[in-house]
Amino acid sequence: MQSKFSKIWFVASVALLAFLIGFAVRAARVPPNDVLKQAWMQARSTVEPPTFLKPRVHDRSGVRRADPDAMQDGVTLLTSTWKGPEGWSPRIRLINRAGDVLHEWRIDETALFADSLDLSRKHYLHGSHLLPNGDVLFNVEHGGTARVDACGNVKWRLPIGTHHSIDRAADGSFWVSDLTQSLRRTSSAYPDGYPGLEAAYFDRLTRISPEGQVLQTIGVLDILYGSDLARYVSKAYISGQQESPESDLPGTDPTHLNDVEPLPPSMADEYPLFEAGDLLVSLRNVHLVFVLDPETETVKWHASEPFIMQHDPDFIGDGWIGVFDNNRDFTERGTVQGGTRIIGIQPHTDSTRKLFPTPQSESFHTKKGGKWQLLDNGNLLLTEHHAGRVMEVAPDGRTVWEWIHPPHEGSTVPAVQEGTRYDLSPDDLSDWPCASKDFVRTPTPQ
Repeated sequence: MQSKFSKIWFVASVALLAFLIGFAVRAARVPPNDVLKQAWMQARSTVEPPTFLKPRVHDRSGVRRADPDAMQDGVTLLTSTWKGPEGWSPRIRLINRAGDVLHEWRIDETALFADSLDLSRKHYLHGSHLLPNGDVLFNVEHGGTARVDACGNVKWRLPIGTHHSIDRAADGSFWVSDLTQSLRRTSSAYPDGYPGLEAAYFDRLTRISPEGQVLQTIGVLDILYGSDLARYVSKAYISGQQESPESDLPGTDPTHLNDVEPLPPSMADEYPLFEAGDLLVSLRNVHLVFVLDPETETVKWHASEPFIMQHDPDFIGDGWIGVFDNNRDFTERGTVQGGTRIIGIQPHTDSTRKLFPTPQSESFHTKKGGKWQLLDNGNLLLTEHHAGRVMEVAPDGRTVWEWIHPPHEGSTVPAVQEGTRYDLSPDDLSDWPCASKDFVRTPTPQ
């Protein structure tokens, strides 16, 4: 009996020692940390269903061209996840109006950001920006931002907690959403903590140079508390306390920054309250959109109505701001509130109008995510994130084109993070290095 207990104690001691060594390696980020991390991620993926797979909504897939003559010219960039012989991988694809793949980048997020990925978080592509020469910038959600060329060669990588959006400023720099990677409750502006707010992951507005250097950071909570807007955090935070532990409402994520967009100089004269370079910001969890002077960090305007957990506000001209209003309710397809909308608001007149849907529009709803783009011909390009659909609608609300992700095993579909139309022709793409319809390259660190 004594021998049996000795063996049990020995095995338990070895297991504990192995755990402590593994924990120390992970905490110190020393070899073989990266190997352990990738092994853990692979093991986890075999027992957990992929988080990017959503219940299938539409009974069709691929391209449907309801009215090709009414479409805006150009190619469409898609960011999503596709399954190949080697399994699922995040990819960026350029397609034409027929759905043909003109160019593709496959992203190995664990190879690119093994030093910054947090295993407790979801990882996928969220935010991208294509440059005319074929370079593309993208965020691996909460892992970092990278810039690769048309051949997939990595020009630089920035392993910080960027996510959601990338928007280019007039000087060539980029504004991104950024999340601190550790729980905090203080900042240099509030060394004793934000009153009433427990430890949280704090969002920042971050400006990055074309070469991948951080030029400026602005703390979102510093802005809200310093501009008498903390009441919005209080409202959302208190209501969030009543949610279940699985809720994605405020708790450790009090603001959920999902877009930062600078006002272009070419449009600035159309916005009497703002100046070129002012930032249009969206905070999902507090249902708040505001415009900020990034130099003085002064909020010039804000609105929380009529949005519910909105995304992607854009300056669209003539003093108007268009907002992707998820209009979220407690149903999967938005049947209580009527589905997702595009709302226009004109700050200097305090006017509001609905841009989409119209009585001629098809059902459209995504409770999370989603993006939109006002095209040059007045059409709207809409990303129905959960349904895996990108659709182009005319000003009267009619669908003139759509692309839907092929389903997985019949009942699910990969979410689409973004659909963006670029004014590029096949001839433009043929000037890129490594240009080929069938060309595929997986970016890896240099």
